[in-house]
Parts: sequence; structure tokens; C-alpha cells
Amino acid sequence: MPAAPAGKTPRDCTIADALEVVGDRWSLLIVRELFYAQQRFTEVVRNTGAPRDIATARLRKLVEHGVIAREQYSARPARYAYRLTESGRALAPVLLALKRWGHEYVRDGADPVRFDHSCGHEFVGALHCSACGESFESGSLTLHS
Repeated sequence: MPAAPAGKTPRDCTIADALEVVGDRWSLLIVRELFYAQQRFTEVVRNTGAPRDIATARLRKLVEHGVIAREQYSARPARYAYRLTESGRALAPVLLALKRWGHEYVRDGADPVRFDHSCGHEFVGALHCSACGESFESGSLTLHS
């Protein structure tokens, strides 16, 4: 965790911990590409626009943290495919929430990537309480003491 200003103790926070692993543009875009079933380095670089050296560093970090797994598919030359682990797949709701927010508050026009749900309708991600099933609404949460 980054150092706090003198005399201040930062809040202990799992969001900050998560951002240490996936909190930069390239890491989340790499996870997005794997979520979209693009598993090879060249596909990831092309679809994210990440410079090769940065993509290599982010892939290595994501492997080290168990977000993705690297599997060799060619010996000569050595080539690897990447896949999401359970930890990486668990980021899907985060990506879908960012996708929805970006479409609603940042981008004008049609959403360039849409999903159909198994129910036959277009999928639009939404947060809900796992206990009661009610949808998240601003103001419906209070900080647990």
C-alpha cells in the first residue's frame, strides 16, 4: 500500500488491495480480452493496444497473483496461451460494471460490445444483494461498524 501523508493512517481497504493487482488500464484490458476468449499474446496486444513490453509485464504480474494461468501450446518457438483462473473469472462482474458505467456515462452512441444472456435477452449487468435479491440503489448501503 502506498505511504500515507505524514500523520495520517490510510484506511485498511480491500479495494486498495485489489487495485495493487489489477488497478491499471492494461491489466484490466488483458483480463477483458481473456474474458472475450482471446488467449494468445498477439491477440491480447492487438486488441488492447498495449505496448508489447507492458503487456509482457502485466501478464507476468497477473500470473504471479493467480489471476491468469499461462500454458505452453508450441515448443518451437515457445508460445503460450493465457486463460483466466477462478480468481480471474471472478472479475467478470467488475468488468461488466465498468462496461455498463462507461456506456452510460462516458461514451455516446451504441455499445460496441453487447452480450446475449441464456434467457434470450440482451444482458445488462446489475448489482443486487445476495441475501435478499434487491437491486443496489444509491443510498441503500450503510458502512458496517
